[in-house]
Amino acid sequence: MNLRQLRYFVSVAEQKNFTRAARKLNIAQPALSIAIKKLETNIGLNLFDRNERQVHLTQEGQTLLPHAYRILRMVEDANTEMAELRGLQKGEVRVGVPGMLGSYFFPSILMGFKSKYPDLKLSVVEAGTQSIRQMLLDGELDIGVIHSQDVPAALDTTHLISSQMVAVTSVDHPLAEQTSMSFQAFFDEELVMFKKGYFHREFIDRICASHKITPNLSFETNLLAMILNIVRHGFAITALLELVTQHEPGLIAIPFEEPVTLDISMAWRKHGYLSLADRAFIDFVQENK
Repeated sequence: MNLRQLRYFVSVAEQKNFTRAARKLNIAQPALSIAIKKLETNIGLNLFDRNERQVHLTQEGQTLLPHAYRILRMVEDANTEMAELRGLQKGEVRVGVPGMLGSYFFPSILMGFKSKYPDLKLSVVEAGTQSIRQMLLDGELDIGVIHSQDVPAALDTTHLISSQMVAVTSVDHPLAEQTSMSFQAFFDEELVMFKKGYFHREFIDRICASHKITPNLSFETNLLAMILNIVRHGFAITALLELVTQHEPGLIAIPFEEPVTLDISMAWRKHGYLSLADRAFIDFVQENK
């Protein structure tokens, strides 16, 4: 059986007359009779008792009718949902964002996107770039914000933002008056850093390896608010994207003598399915970054 046959079957069952059903379906009555007969032949059962004035469902026809209604309703619901998705009236965007960008770069963008598409759902996961990469590859996220370096071949990317990585101290720290800082001077200080897996920690580990330096890590945490408070109170210094210090009072940003600029991208699976909602989000971020 096919959907057309089921529609014809339901119409005849409702109208109890082939002529009226054919008129409602806008087809010729003989064509309707042939289609119903073919359906009965295909399933090997008589669905209607026929007489000159009315047709009535057989017991087999009565058994099929609720199934036919349910199937046709599911198809209609599917078509409706697809139409709504085309109009971006339904859908969900699952996006992974590192802490710094989630706190300082994305809030206004997320609120703007929600204002433009109020019926779309945004699910935002905060995680390090390594975790975000893996969640993208595993299909747990649709879109992720990652460091542009060493991007897996299975991911496509579009550039999002470039920001300088700077040393960050409290306003009364002995180094606060410096106009630049060497890596050696930075690593000689007590440090509070994100744990491994975050792009800012990847930067630190890479610098340590290339300069053969052992960092003086006093605190490790993935809580950005804790890092900022530890630095403000002078217990340690850290390295953050410059955009963070532009929004946080009581902190001093000191560029490194060897400037470090990090390129950040949005990424998604190269051969994965991007819904219209996902594409709308990517386009919106690109237009409003």
